[in-house]
Amino acid sequence: MRLFRLLKIATVASRFGLDEMVLEHEPSGRLVRLANALQFWRNLSAPRAERLRLALEALGPIFVKFGQVLSTRRDLMPTDIADELAKLQDRVPPFDSALALKEIEKAYGRPASEVFAEFDPVPVASASIAQVHFARLHDCDGGHEVAVKILRPNMLSVIEHDLALMDSGALLLEKLWSDGKRLKPREVVAEFAKYLRDELDLMREAANASQLRRNFTDSELLIVPEVHWDFCTSTVMVMERMRGTPISQTDKLRADGIDLSKLSAAGVEIFFTQVFRDGFFHADMHPGNIFVHADGRYIALDFGIVGTLTDSDKNYLAQNFLAFFRRDYKRVAEAHIESGWAPKETRVDEFEAAIRAVCEPIFDRPLKDISFGKVLLRLFQTSRRFNVEIQPQLVMLQKTLLNIEGLGRQLDPELDLWKTAKPFLERWMSEQVGWRGLIKTFKQEAPYLARTLPQLPRLVHQALSAPPQPSLQPQMEQLVRARRWQNVWLALIALLLALLLGSQHL
Repeated sequence: MRLFRLLKIATVASRFGLDEMVLEHEPSGRLVRLANALQFWRNLSAPRAERLRLALEALGPIFVKFGQVLSTRRDLMPTDIADELAKLQDRVPPFDSALALKEIEKAYGRPASEVFAEFDPVPVASASIAQVHFARLHDCDGGHEVAVKILRPNMLSVIEHDLALMDSGALLLEKLWSDGKRLKPREVVAEFAKYLRDELDLMREAANASQLRRNFTDSELLIVPEVHWDFCTSTVMVMERMRGTPISQTDKLRADGIDLSKLSAAGVEIFFTQVFRDGFFHADMHPGNIFVHADGRYIALDFGIVGTLTDSDKNYLAQNFLAFFRRDYKRVAEAHIESGWAPKETRVDEFEAAIRAVCEPIFDRPLKDISFGKVLLRLFQTSRRFNVEIQPQLVMLQKTLLNIEGLGRQLDPELDLWKTAKPFLERWMSEQVGWRGLIKTFKQEAPYLARTLPQLPRLVHQALSAPPQPSLQPQMEQLVRARRWQNVWLALIALLLALLLGSQHL
């Protein structure tokens, strides 16, 4: 099977001239001329980025997904390729409804007609990993209207084969392309494999949805569908059916009386709340996954990809954002070095000047005049110059920021992201390091203190009544003496060897 798959990949790569994209980096140019001569019938007039996108689409859902992930790695991809891959849509041809019904029967051990009171065989959405059908539960199960997400059948075997082939291709790319080692294609494939395997477990996605819903319980900004756990398996996920307007349909939103300026500001607040309050954020916020409820709240869908941040990550990011908003570029540079992301020997003044050159031109400008893609690209170029390590969790954050940019441009091009985000960050920082932070930390540590404090008298008594530990000084002195004698014997042996060698030359 792997051999046939490899032959298909080679055929598609040849048809779209992907070999030319790799071989053109060979210094002499002989290999690319030979490849083009042997495949003279090909039409390679289209730009290389467009040919790459078409090739990924021809290879199927896994490669489409890989292209989507690559489009977010603007720190690694040339600009033209990243822009073209960003055009890849989540919608791919759905699989047959009969297969969907078989997958349901396989998951539950009984046909869909017994599991659901109603099941629409026509999918309402189809993506590279799964597709969604609407259904209704039986009255004995609550009679709720639900959305049923079904994993594409036989995905595991195909994915493992494709990932193995991708890794082999990445290894070849490292050997043949001058920039191969710097771009680390095998690490990119490994990162893609990690997120892809996570997405293949719909129980994990259900858990992500449940966590996000709990984080935004009774929120006036965001609605997250309820998960029906009794009907969730690793291949089928059942959640509350949501009704709303896709966020990309701005004309309909206006007609429904939705304030787009307010909506765009709410989107910024939701993002920063997820990142800094929860350290758990929806990392796939493209327009296809975001709807708007009739009451003006956001509706989040598709929770296969989420990002997580530690407390140290959040603190580092908050310091950088605040310093950035205050145009304190020296503090931004210092924070990078203090965190270990930039080498300790980095000159702060040079790093500060480079950051200023990237960031200063975008202040006091509305969102319509700013391209986060270009800003992030220049920041990553600066990072490479100063050997800054790009953290995986921040790559997810970068991807989400690009999604936020796209949503913001659609809703309110005049949105001032800085003025919207700065008060939130200042409030968050005051809660972390001020007296509110002290009270919050004390509350978090209260259970531990309540358990430990009553034990302190006993622990102190045990420490005071314990017999004194024998001193290690005698053993240390003995080791030093032994080491000295060892050195004396080595010197004597060396002297004897020297005398023997000298006597041989006499």
